[in-house]
Amino acid sequence: MKHFIPIILLLLLFTTSDAIAVNLPTLSLSVKDATKPAEISKVLQILFLFTILSVAPAILLMTTAFTRIVIVLGFVRQAMGTQNMPPNQVLVGLALFLTFFVMSPVINTINDNAFQPYMKEDITQQEALERSVGAMREFMFSQVRESELQLLVDITEQKQPTDRHDISTTILIPAFMLSELKLAFQMGFMIYVPFLVIDMIVASVLMSMGMMMLPPIIISLPFKLLLFVLVDGWHLVVGSLMKSFG
Repeated sequence: MKHFIPIILLLLLFTTSDAIAVNLPTLSLSVKDATKPAEISKVLQILFLFTILSVAPAILLMTTAFTRIVIVLGFVRQAMGTQNMPPNQVLVGLALFLTFFVMSPVINTINDNAFQPYMKEDITQQEALERSVGAMREFMFSQVRESELQLLVDITEQKQPTDRHDISTTILIPAFMLSELKLAFQMGFMIYVPFLVIDMIVASVLMSMGMMMLPPIIISLPFKLLLFVLVDGWHLVVGSLMKSFG
């Protein structure tokens, strides 16, 4: 469980600039009238923290391997034509566990270099956040495509960066998401091809037999399931997904 605690450090990563320190307030259950500006500031900090916590899952999922994994798994289900089998809960659960598997080196790095030193008071809160951001940026840079980065740089009309340090996190995140979507759809197309061939063959056979009123999906579904089982489809899909992050 302690290895997942460092994820909390990422809640403030992309909502604050690199140069601004964010002081996390302590929570008190007492209710009284605010008489000093500092007390009002604490209330605003608590509201700000709760706002960040509400969007934290989306922030974390969009900056990790989850996007690519869940889209590819969705394409597998659509290509087979099995409607809601496997159910959404199963696909999302599998995607989450595979995401933790892929992100475990990054989580361990954040835990060792940022969270544990901060808990021991060896580093400041700002330094812990900077180290956490650095670990996440390294992962995103390893997966992002140069074309997507250039697109975002051109849109923002910023000066052409010379190295990674010149690329801000606000540019890196959408570029990373675009790269993940592009690769996920490419993998989805490759998954669709063999199942599409089966649908075409079954449709041609039914037309040649004059059975045009019979939906081809009813006949092709068992053959697609048989093909998927014979080639150990889940092994191939998950293995290809994991290797794509290498």
